[in-house]
Amino acid sequence: MTPPRTRPLPPTAPPAPAATATAPPAGPGRTPGRVLALRALGLGDLLAGVPALRALRRGFPGHEIVLAAPAELTPVVRATGAVDRLLPASAPGRAVPAALDWTGPPPDVAVDLHGNGPPSHRLLQRLRPLRLLAFAHPGTPEIDGPPWYAEEHERDRWCRLLTSYGIDADPTDLLLPRPPGPSPAPGAVVLHPGAGAPARCWPVERYAAVATALRGHGARVVVTGGAAESDLVARLAEQAGLPDTDVFAGGLPFDRLSALVAGARAVVSGDTGIAHLAVAHATPTVTLFGPVPPSRWGPPAHPRHIALWHGPEGDPHGRSPDPALLRITPADVLHAVHRLPAATGGGLAP
Repeated sequence: MTPPRTRPLPPTAPPAPAATATAPPAGPGRTPGRVLALRALGLGDLLAGVPALRALRRGFPGHEIVLAAPAELTPVVRATGAVDRLLPASAPGRAVPAALDWTGPPPDVAVDLHGNGPPSHRLLQRLRPLRLLAFAHPGTPEIDGPPWYAEEHERDRWCRLLTSYGIDADPTDLLLPRPPGPSPAPGAVVLHPGAGAPARCWPVERYAAVATALRGHGARVVVTGGAAESDLVARLAEQAGLPDTDVFAGGLPFDRLSALVAGARAVVSGDTGIAHLAVAHATPTVTLFGPVPPSRWGPPAHPRHIALWHGPEGDPHGRSPDPALLRITPADVLHAVHRLPAATGGGLAP
């Protein structure tokens, strides 16, 4: 047998005891079973899917868990402790990959954690898995899965999918271990002005106003940005008068970004990957929502997480900041930062 062309991940802690699940057992002359989960999306999507991935790890303890996801997420996947191998897979935007480079025997179980329609269903069906776990859709009537609810929170959605198939899943099981390396800016307030779409980008001038006010209260403020956001980061840094030592542009390697976020006093951002990373490290957050409401992508209910949202819902693919996002003012953000509990690193003096 030729194994799938996947990337092995370093060993993780032993899996928790198995939940109730059904899968073909390994028998004489049979290799250990494989479970393939498809979630070929971004950082925030992966982190929102961690509870479901951990449920698969517990539900199939004798199986190899393979995740089809972008190769650049390898260190994040490793940190979850839920996945044995990464199968590189991606497509522009939030599209379904055209194919998966799976060349071994069919998966024992394939799990569609990517979407709810025929494109992702068919992609997995072409691998001829012995079982396919997915949401029901009229375009694939042969799949007897649970119904899809458009308004459901992302973490709850995928846990409900697995629960409907008899696999215990806990949507609160989302924390990552603390990074081993030191933070490059311990105790700083991290501002991240970028996002995956212009509709979710709060104006840089407002971030600069927040940075100036926080620095006036004695806080260290640093700014981060992805590989394509250097200009945005530079504008914010210039308007806020930040020194070069407090500017982290160009997309930090995950280990360093993770250490920065885990050691931060707070993270202020739009609805994007770094907000999910901060939640995963139990770092206080102020997250600016629009055009998508926090009821679908927001942090769990906890005093250390504040979601700002004025509504109404808008177009997540818009080419300019959404009107709901623009209803959030610098004063709203500063008030939220001051409300963060001191016990978790917040509580900046007004």
